[in-house]
Amino acid sequence: MVTTGLRPRRSAVLRLLVVALALAGALLGGLGGAAPASAHAALTGSTPAQGSVADRAPEQVTLTFSEGVAMGDDSIRVLDPQGKRVDDEKLRNLSSDRVVKYGAGLPSGLRDGTYTVAWQAVSADSHPVSGAFTFSIGAPSKTSAPVPQQEAGGGLVGALYGIARYLAYAGFVLLAGGAAFVVACRPAAALVRSVQRLVVYGWALLTGTTIVMLLLRTPYTGSGDLADVFDLGGLQQVLITKPGAALVSRLLLLAAAALFVAVLFGAYARAHQPAGADEPEEPGEVAERGQRGEADERGAADAEDAAEEGGAADAAEEARAADAAEEVEEARRRKDLTFGLGFGGVIVATGLAATWAMAEHASTGLQPAVAMPVDVLHLLAVAAWLGGLAALVVSLYWGPPVERAAVRRFSRIAFGSVVVLVATGLYQSWRQVGTWRALTDTAYGRLLLIKVALVVVLVGIAWLSRQWTGRLAEVPAGEVAAAELRAAEDAEQDARREAEQDATKAAGQKEREAAEERDDREAEKATVGASATTAASAATAAAAATGPAPKGAPAPKSGSSPVSDHSTSAPHDTPATDDGPSAGDDSPDPARAAQLARQQAAVRTARTKRQRDADPERLGLRRSVLAEAAVAVVVLVVTTVLTATEPARTEAAVKATSGGQSAEAGRPQALTIPFDTGGPDGKGTARVRLAPGSSGRANTLQLRITDPSGKVRDVPEVKVSFTQKAKKLGPLSVTTRHTGKGQWRASGIQLPVPGKWQLSLVVRTSDIDQVTEIKNVKIGS
Repeated sequence: MVTTGLRPRRSAVLRLLVVALALAGALLGGLGGAAPASAHAALTGSTPAQGSVADRAPEQVTLTFSEGVAMGDDSIRVLDPQGKRVDDEKLRNLSSDRVVKYGAGLPSGLRDGTYTVAWQAVSADSHPVSGAFTFSIGAPSKTSAPVPQQEAGGGLVGALYGIARYLAYAGFVLLAGGAAFVVACRPAAALVRSVQRLVVYGWALLTGTTIVMLLLRTPYTGSGDLADVFDLGGLQQVLITKPGAALVSRLLLLAAAALFVAVLFGAYARAHQPAGADEPEEPGEVAERGQRGEADERGAADAEDAAEEGGAADAAEEARAADAAEEVEEARRRKDLTFGLGFGGVIVATGLAATWAMAEHASTGLQPAVAMPVDVLHLLAVAAWLGGLAALVVSLYWGPPVERAAVRRFSRIAFGSVVVLVATGLYQSWRQVGTWRALTDTAYGRLLLIKVALVVVLVGIAWLSRQWTGRLAEVPAGEVAAAELRAAEDAEQDARREAEQDATKAAGQKEREAAEERDDREAEKATVGASATTAASAATAAAAATGPAPKGAPAPKSGSSPVSDHSTSAPHDTPATDDGPSAGDDSPDPARAAQLARQQAAVRTARTKRQRDADPERLGLRRSVLAEAAVAVVVLVVTTVLTATEPARTEAAVKATSGGQSAEAGRPQALTIPFDTGGPDGKGTARVRLAPGSSGRANTLQLRITDPSGKVRDVPEVKVSFTQKAKKLGPLSVTTRHTGKGQWRASGIQLPVPGKWQLSLVVRTSDIDQVTEIKNVKIGS
């Protein structure tokens, strides 16, 4: 049995939305670890290399990237062991046709020690990237150079920017898809208040998030400090970049979209308003209706004259012809308006979608000239399907009965959108992933598999919705028109009721002001009367004390009194109290009127709910469509995360250029190990370098021994071994070869598994003095 109350329906909607948001939150939380992989341009090489030890100072530091980046003079900073910047602060563009390389010059005469290179850039797909590494001149040393602990695009600013990106996608889907649903599937939905709100909210959401993203670009790609959103100089720099230009273009297109929405829910809605609905009371329309009324009256008079003359049949025929001509003209006007809105809407929506394509993954990498139009089609198909789905949900739950023809039209559009999504998605997957193995070995591939699974679920639910659509009985046109007419009348009654309440409040305010004024007058009169009475009493007392008046004194006039005339007239001028004439006033009570209005609205809502639930097919369709919308929310979340994740093809290219290593693993390891054997000259420092620091390749170890003053010294014996306790491997002894004073070398070192290994170093400084030092070293894959 289906309940008829309003609360169960809303609670079901809220439950599904809560489940969808919970899944979205879980995905964001679970995929939060992929955030550092949002660096779409990766560092593929550097000179000097990470952890390398150069015999003399290089002339410059160069960085090589996997794709195009935007850099400035402060993008590459070289810091000495004390943290002082030593580069020439001038960016060198060393790129060629197929190699993206930038550098910074170094002065001659740099002292020995460990230097830090900190770099930051913006990749071609608008995402910031950053990193740092060290190299040494002569020998490694301690360094106090500050290295940023937060990656570019991270922290609070990165989180806010990511949220704004997701909301921008959602706003575009609601705006473009909702408007497409009205124009292509159900023109009568232009009169439905819930659909109007959906589209307008989508426009407002997209506009607001675009402004927020524009302001956040400066801290997002730079300092990471939220206060930099007010940096006007930074904003000017953002406007000349490709992402900034895309955001500004989006704002201009949204201005055109605002005009489109105004026409859609203005002239277009009035053109599809059912007969008998009240038009908005605008002066021009009132005059137009007056002219039509006068014309009708003249026509009626002419008809009467014709009837009197015996030509009633001809007059009736002329009236029918005029009505038919008016209907044809109205149909032609609706057709022209629909064509204009459809054409203009496609142009605006395509332009909005292009603002993403020109600044995201499609704009860089393989085949950008093909990828950008494909990306635009992909976004438009997503908006047509998911945005139309949202419009259908609000129409089914908060609007008049939806016609079967409208549902079937949307079903056909949704099917076409799915076909376009499959075709464009396959191309994008091939372009961004490249190999089958990358689907499981990379974060991008795993996210793509999650998205594909969710889309399959979404298509399955959509198939159920199509089954419910096939069972729908057509709603009679008269019932739909009546429902729309009732909706228009309800809206007009609400407006009239609000106006009456405002008028009642104003009248009550005026009555209160009049009552206060009367009270003031009464208080004034009472004060004057009291003063006169007091004066009269004082005069009488004085006369009694002095005796009779002397002869010749004028006697008081007859009927006169020392009391002022006000005192005698005051009682007759006293206004009526509240219980007097005003008690019989029949003015409406605003509180009672508002209560009656709420009761009437509740009755109408319950009646509409009963009418909807009386049709089990429409009830099943509403539930299946709502389930689609819930899954669509999660799909949008995964899509947003995908756009912020390094493509699998880029990750594979980085691994290929770095000899099969990942960006985080397989880096050369440099260790500084102080020792003290306890004997004479037993103190010193051992500096160990292991390259490439990988378990999949042969490693080379270089060892250098120095005394406390930093001079190279020899020792009788050194031994090196590696142990992996987690896997119970080792110790694996390393055979070192003495290559010079204080220098040892070993090659061909094979470490079978990646992970944390323990390096054991034995140093003997005499026949009896030796020490064993243990350090952890990270070995990559």
